[in-house]
Amino acid sequence: MNAPLRKVGVVVMILFGLLFANLNWVQAYKADEYRTSPYNGRVQVAEYERKRGNIEAGGTALATVKDTNGELKYQRVYPKGAPYAHIVGYKPVNGDVTGIERSEDDFLSGNSDQLFVDRARDLFTGSKTSGGNVLLTISRTVQETAYKQLVDNRVGAAKGGAVAIDPRTGAIQALVSVPSYDPNPLASHDGNEVSDAYKKLMADKNGPLLNRATHELLAPGSTFKVIDAAAALENGYTKQSKIPAGSVYRPPGAGADITNAASSICPEDQVTMINAMTESCNTGFAQLAVKLGAEKIREKARQFGFEQEDLTVGRLTGGGLPVSASQTGTMLGPNGQPDAGTLAQSSIGQRNVRMTPLEGAMIAAAVVNNGSQMRPYLVDKLLGPDRTTSYYAADPKQLRQPVSPQVARDLQDMMVSVVENGTGRSARISGFTVGGKTGTAENGENTDDHGWFIGFVSKDGQPISAVAVALESAGRGGSAETARIAREIMRAVIADKRIK
Repeated sequence: MNAPLRKVGVVVMILFGLLFANLNWVQAYKADEYRTSPYNGRVQVAEYERKRGNIEAGGTALATVKDTNGELKYQRVYPKGAPYAHIVGYKPVNGDVTGIERSEDDFLSGNSDQLFVDRARDLFTGSKTSGGNVLLTISRTVQETAYKQLVDNRVGAAKGGAVAIDPRTGAIQALVSVPSYDPNPLASHDGNEVSDAYKKLMADKNGPLLNRATHELLAPGSTFKVIDAAAALENGYTKQSKIPAGSVYRPPGAGADITNAASSICPEDQVTMINAMTESCNTGFAQLAVKLGAEKIREKARQFGFEQEDLTVGRLTGGGLPVSASQTGTMLGPNGQPDAGTLAQSSIGQRNVRMTPLEGAMIAAAVVNNGSQMRPYLVDKLLGPDRTTSYYAADPKQLRQPVSPQVARDLQDMMVSVVENGTGRSARISGFTVGGKTGTAENGENTDDHGWFIGFVSKDGQPISAVAVALESAGRGGSAETARIAREIMRAVIADKRIK
């Protein structure tokens, strides 16, 4: 055999070797991945042969299915649409599943190990039962009130989030993000409709797909003073202790002054802690934080839940919607050393301090629940296809104890004073005890400030709800508007629970 033929023979043998190796790779190692891929047409048809279970709140379906005449037998539909979109998510034919649809996908589709007996029964009967059903903690009355109030806010803010939690259990009563979106086109079996809807949402500058209640990190402004006060109360101060105040405070070594929102706020040299909270005295809390030191403030924030990277809201056993970790930043200077100016700015919720609305609600919930912070959750029950068999029922769990009961009671008094006598008057509800803290956070040059309110409502010492509301770039009157919205959300909880 001449040299050219030998070379051709070697090349052919190498190519056959590579082809053989690839066949083994596909059959032995990639077969399962290809078999289960959502882009596998056979898998799609098989998946849509089984009726997907419902996601429900208060006995109403938030996600269900309808029969089709197509190859894919069922189509996912969302009867309540935008108010619930960031909780429920959507289930596309191709692409990523989101929300509770994603975290409970195995159970909803009927593929969960928990539903093995149901699938085994199907083998004998030849029937195709539906997937399991997920029941949420959400109150429809509270959720839809929160959504309407955020959308129709009186300061014209386009973006915001709100959360309401049962402080005694951690059950989430409402979780809202605006702007929202209609998830129905994203679950269509028409690929062009899905593509067009998704492109439109992605092009929207206000980011309607972002869950602002759990993911958006905003400077919390003066709501962070609850953290400062908690640190002080656990380090020898009382709510009646006098702290330095004044119209202006220049931290040692700093190049900028700390001032108050108005000249009438704590102009005196000293003010009690409770009055400093009531008036939202920046100069008082800045000087208090500098005296306590950065580590005490940061540690107290961590004890309330800041910096927690692994929190999710779904089942109490894990999984669910991911939550961005709220952050304090280092509270140190550029050189990594203690810096009074940086700490002073951080203590009033500016600089690098960032918080989600969920974290704000969790802080208020811990305060009104005598210092016990319960783990937040959205999934209340998992019911089988026949709706008679329960595969999961939430058993509330304490997440942490950030403050002692006595400190919690002092914080309650201070926050009630804010609503009764101070900046949170818009949150008052006749016949109920309401406490809270407003916040106005600077948002860079030439942009409007964010507005915040975190607070709680109780009756005869029994917690009813803890709420956080944030309006992005709300401008003048933003914090008062968030307090008003929080009031309407808390009223909805009261009405839903039929408390008088």
